[in-house]
Amino acid sequence: MRIPRLALSLGALVLAGCGDASGPAAEPPQPPFVRTAALAASPDAVLALSGTIRARVESPLAFQVTGRIARREVDAGQSVDAAQLLFELDKRDLEQGLRSAEADVAAAVAGLATAEAELARMQQLQTKSFVSAQEMERAQLARREAEARRDAALARASQARNALEYGRLEAPAAGVLIDVTGEPGQVVTAGQAVAVLAQAGEREVEVHFPGGVAPPQTGEAVLGDGGAVPLRLRETAGAVDPQSRTRRARYTALDRQEALVLGAVVYARFAERSAGGEEFQVALGALDERGHGPRVWRFGDGRVAPVPVTVVAIEGETARIRGPLAAGDRIVTLGTHLLTDDMAVRELTR
Repeated sequence: MRIPRLALSLGALVLAGCGDASGPAAEPPQPPFVRTAALAASPDAVLALSGTIRARVESPLAFQVTGRIARREVDAGQSVDAAQLLFELDKRDLEQGLRSAEADVAAAVAGLATAEAELARMQQLQTKSFVSAQEMERAQLARREAEARRDAALARASQARNALEYGRLEAPAAGVLIDVTGEPGQVVTAGQAVAVLAQAGEREVEVHFPGGVAPPQTGEAVLGDGGAVPLRLRETAGAVDPQSRTRRARYTALDRQEALVLGAVVYARFAERSAGGEEFQVALGALDERGHGPRVWRFGDGRVAPVPVTVVAIEGETARIRGPLAAGDRIVTLGTHLLTDDMAVRELTR
């Protein structure tokens, strides 16, 4: 019986296949690809806040005595000269107080004259041994007591004259009244402010910074016309305000004093540089946080390693970070959630 040549060929192929069941060996998996980027130092961030134009010296004005306001000579916003009359109290009680004090002085002077005359009489009698040493001492003590009463009465009279002068409130210096609250007929106590005087001279910009931000030494204020005025820090509040949780700072305007209008709000900007070390700007995708705090993955020699970092700020699609890194280090920018420590990876070249 003849077997067709085609059938023999198929049988040979089947036997050959059965003789090598293992086939070619499987290739090992290749490391995954990652996208990397070189670290670059973050540019200085600009901290923008609002500031208020203030006078270098702002003096709350108040009477030194209690009384009722009889006259008000000024209004808020008015420019005044030094020693110009602002307010005046009803002086009737003050004048009566001065008269009473002067009467006390007259009585004390008369009492002293009587004590001195009595002492002189005692001294004459003592020369004739008509009085005892004890009586002589009493006369001397009475004279000293009368002299002390006279001095006290003179001091009270001086205070009463001063109080009469204090019934006139005058401007201590030239400037502008930025606030006036006293009104005729109002009874005010000693030390109660009735006006605030912005003294002529330097103008400053007052800025309130967040409690955790140290006021920079320099900055600039942008005015309404677009011009910029350089600023230099003059003083900083010693504590954070408990209500607003901000820290007040005063900046001296170094230019264009005439363009700074009291009470105006300006745009103040400052270069914000953290004191905690160099900062770097990275894409948000480079940050990895899986219960270990924020970190990035540094790439080198075909492997990756996690580096803990501190996130200083998030700005849109990027973040400013600080950590044990250096400019030029390559970090993974995409797929960080799949990485493990010392994992082998391949870098995408494009």
